[in-house]
Amino acid sequence: MPTLCKKIYEKGIQRVQQLLSRFSLFCPVEQERKPHSSELCERPARTTGFDSPFLPPQGFMDIDLNKFKESGANVTGFQLVNYTDTIPARIMQQWRTSDARDHTRVDWKRPKYTSALTYDGVKVMAEAFQSLRRQRIDISRRGNAGDCLANPAVPWGQGIDIQRALQQVRFEGLTGNVQFNEKGRRTNYTLHVIEMKHDGIRKIGYWNEDDKFVPAATDAQAGGDNSSVQNRTYIVTTILEDPYVMLKKNANQFEGNDRYEGYCVELAAEIAKHVGYSYRLEIVSDGKYGARDPDTKAWNGMVGELVYGRADVAVAPLTITLVREEVIDFSKPFMSLGISIMIKKPQKSKPGVFSFLDPLAYEIWMCIVFAYIGVSVVLFLVSRFSPYEWHSEEFEEGRDQTTSDQSNEFGIFNSLWFSLGAFMQQGCDISPRSLSGRIVGGVWWFFTLIIISSYTANLAAFLTVERMVSPIESAEDLAKQTEIAYGTLEAGSTKEFFRRSKIAVFEKMWTYMKSAEPSVFVRTTEEGMIRVRKSKGKYAYLLESTMNEYIEQRKPCDTMKVGGNLDSKGYGIATPKGSALRNPVNLAVLKLNEQGLLDKLKNKWWYDKGECGSGGGDSKRSRKPSGFETQ
Repeated sequence: MPTLCKKIYEKGIQRVQQLLSRFSLFCPVEQERKPHSSELCERPARTTGFDSPFLPPQGFMDIDLNKFKESGANVTGFQLVNYTDTIPARIMQQWRTSDARDHTRVDWKRPKYTSALTYDGVKVMAEAFQSLRRQRIDISRRGNAGDCLANPAVPWGQGIDIQRALQQVRFEGLTGNVQFNEKGRRTNYTLHVIEMKHDGIRKIGYWNEDDKFVPAATDAQAGGDNSSVQNRTYIVTTILEDPYVMLKKNANQFEGNDRYEGYCVELAAEIAKHVGYSYRLEIVSDGKYGARDPDTKAWNGMVGELVYGRADVAVAPLTITLVREEVIDFSKPFMSLGISIMIKKPQKSKPGVFSFLDPLAYEIWMCIVFAYIGVSVVLFLVSRFSPYEWHSEEFEEGRDQTTSDQSNEFGIFNSLWFSLGAFMQQGCDISPRSLSGRIVGGVWWFFTLIIISSYTANLAAFLTVERMVSPIESAEDLAKQTEIAYGTLEAGSTKEFFRRSKIAVFEKMWTYMKSAEPSVFVRTTEEGMIRVRKSKGKYAYLLESTMNEYIEQRKPCDTMKVGGNLDSKGYGIATPKGSALRNPVNLAVLKLNEQGLLDKLKNKWWYDKGECGSGGGDSKRSRKPSGFETQ
């Protein structure tokens, strides 16, 4: 009987273990009770068949996982602080340097997640009180502060202001995005999901309020396996910007992606076709490309959509920059460009009264005048000294012929007349008789032949072509004057370029732009274009060369690009850090470039649809537009 009971008991235990192996063990681990709690989780994992204990605290990397390794269990948990991100890595380096300087004999240990929460909590308070100070809100308690033991409690008068300031704080801290909703609860944060197996620790995804759990890219996905991206609809964020993304004229008759047209709309469709996924276009709500707020350190625009998990891909004229590359991933550039200058096209000047002087420079005309006077004087002197220029006058009938008067036809006035007649390609009643005089005259004739031939060849072109005189030809011209204002987009890579530049000319331009009144920055490219057109030549807009070339070809054809590009950069397809779409999208861009489709799309939306013709800013050129070469 005891043997039979033992066998029944063992079979029952095996059955229970088989059932339990289908589930994960949820082990709440508190920071102050980690050793005891981890032991409780390790023990059932070893004895009861649970092979995947789940540890919910936000400091998974702070737990001693050696006992789990010994038991062979697969452990999963949350990690709030990603120590490989830019901000935590920089602060950790500062702490390490400070500890090494102040405590040379103490081994440095990485702070735990509670220290990171404390750091961000103190910064929240500091940011809130700094905001109150900037707003000149007095929060000091003067006079009767009230009874702290009053029942019911009497609220502090300044408490509402402090609460409002705390709710408005937003920045990138050690624990990621720090932001609060109207109830004072933290929102838009990300928890990294970490898993420990027998072969080590790895990140398997992340969790946020919007998308819940998002798995990370697997090795198969990194190698180009697209099977995992075909089972869901991805959100593609973009921005309304001609000719990249535009609403169709009859957009209300369509739904979804069919409402839009443009370069990036077709590019997104081609990439989706090559990668093999479904997508939905969504216009970014704030209408911005993406920049980090200097006060809150939070990202806005399309970059913010990717950073905070509200979008999967960004297909737009989004410039590849260092600060953006730190928080998102870019594909290879699908378009190369640079910062350029847009001004209002100056009025074409018609030929004036003295426009016949234009074929030759002012200095040449002065040299011709001096040569004319010099040759005339030399001819006069030669004629005076040569006996062959002197001859007797013919006597009239009835005059006394006993006296003979010698005369010389080349006086000073006749010498000037002879030189002028030769210069005008006309004949003259007199000509030199002496050898020296004829040599001087021959040299002058040859000189006038060359001058008149060159002048005649250029005169027709100068009289028929209307010339445009531009007051600005380069960035140096903008920097050294104050009559024409100039600015950039309020939030974008162009503004960041001038803010970070160490080149003297660009530093001078940035100093002017940030202090100019009224502000020279605009919210959208369309606003900048309108400001250029209405400024009567008193405002220049700095923008990407591709957009500048496009606007130059649109009616009313009154803007133009001047000078060369100030830098060289590229547009790329953006994805969140570690996204499974990164490699497939990158390969799709390279394939489209090799097939020549990117060039075809550019010519279609820039030049084939140009409205200004060949005379309106060279809109239909036979050559490629400068600055466009996918690499």
